[in-house]
Amino acid sequence: MPGPNSVQLDEQLLSSAFFADPYAVHRRLRAEDPVHWCEPWNCWIVSRYDDVTAGLRQDGRQFSVVGQFGSYLNALPEAERPRFEPLRQHFSIGLLHSDPPDHTRLRGLINQAFTPRVVERMRGRIEATVNALLDAVEGDGGMDVIQDFAFHLPAIITAEVVGMPPEDRHQFKAWSDDIASFSASNRMTVEVAERAQRSVLAVRGYLQEIAAQRRKQPREDLISRLVDTGDGKERPGEGELLSTCVTFMVGGHETTTALIGSGLLALLRNPEQLDRLRAEPDAARSAVEEFLRYESPNQRIIRLVKEDFELEGRQIRRGQRVMFLLGAANRDPAQFPEPDRLDVCREPNRHIAFGLGPHFCIGAPLARLEAEVAFSALLRRFPDLRLAQDSPEWLPSYQLRLLKSLPVEF
Repeated sequence: MPGPNSVQLDEQLLSSAFFADPYAVHRRLRAEDPVHWCEPWNCWIVSRYDDVTAGLRQDGRQFSVVGQFGSYLNALPEAERPRFEPLRQHFSIGLLHSDPPDHTRLRGLINQAFTPRVVERMRGRIEATVNALLDAVEGDGGMDVIQDFAFHLPAIITAEVVGMPPEDRHQFKAWSDDIASFSASNRMTVEVAERAQRSVLAVRGYLQEIAAQRRKQPREDLISRLVDTGDGKERPGEGELLSTCVTFMVGGHETTTALIGSGLLALLRNPEQLDRLRAEPDAARSAVEEFLRYESPNQRIIRLVKEDFELEGRQIRRGQRVMFLLGAANRDPAQFPEPDRLDVCREPNRHIAFGLGPHFCIGAPLARLEAEVAFSALLRRFPDLRLAQDSPEWLPSYQLRLLKSLPVEF
């Protein structure tokens, strides 16, 4: 099963250097072993753009999302697994964890809340939030972009979209961090599972109270949309509702925080592109697409194989896991000329940072708008924006391309 240089590739994938710069390893994977069996992770790694896009289009047919995260618990000692059944159940239902037709039904209930037209109506609220956050730091001469800005913006907006009070965002970040650490883990431990389960149970209780309130007094938010029974459509069960809302909580702010931080770092490290964007502020939308490609916030998507098939001469078996590397696919030279060069006006730019197929990120229009408004305001308000340190530290995560901090001066 192992391919050429398999051991060396596995060692590089597990090294601390991989978090600082995964792209050298991605280049090796695409060139030497594009369908790579990773023994430590017990999964196939697919890294070429054409293979990744073809695979993601097969969701629900050749691949399944059902049980993909719950299976992580199988790495724990057998005697420990039963007490994590609530965690397994949470990761077995809801929008992110279901195949068609359940996924289609849930997505149909939510789609109308995230159309580009509906999201565009939020521009004024997003602009006001961005300006308030920048007002708070403008007199300081500098800030940590992650802690002072990039975390707060999507957390505030996501909380409002879901139906949570924005002032609870620090609590919801703590819950989200614990849950994201579980789903992003490649080396499951009892401690990681315990933290995730505590946070899942806490956030579910919190959301149950809000759902009960919305049944009596609905508002313009996601929870109200999911509990409303006035249009005759089948509503999700309580487990589906809670799991879906947690998905938006975790995914709705972590990835946008990552996008703003890594995009700004890339821009400040490429002064010619920074100057170009300052000269062409209308290119902010195009720049966001390039940041999504260049440093994909969500670096991977994992699926379970439903039936045997062959790919690049490798026999992929039913029940095995396949990891589609979005970060590698989005820098594939077969799809993107000079893929390691930042180009804020790149055209065409058919990146897959939001996935593809049935599970394409439903919140993509909102993330795009938040980032567009954020970058436009940062460059307009701080014309001398610059890095305060040369080498910011990345979060040691295989899932998220997220900076721990990003100190800047202005």
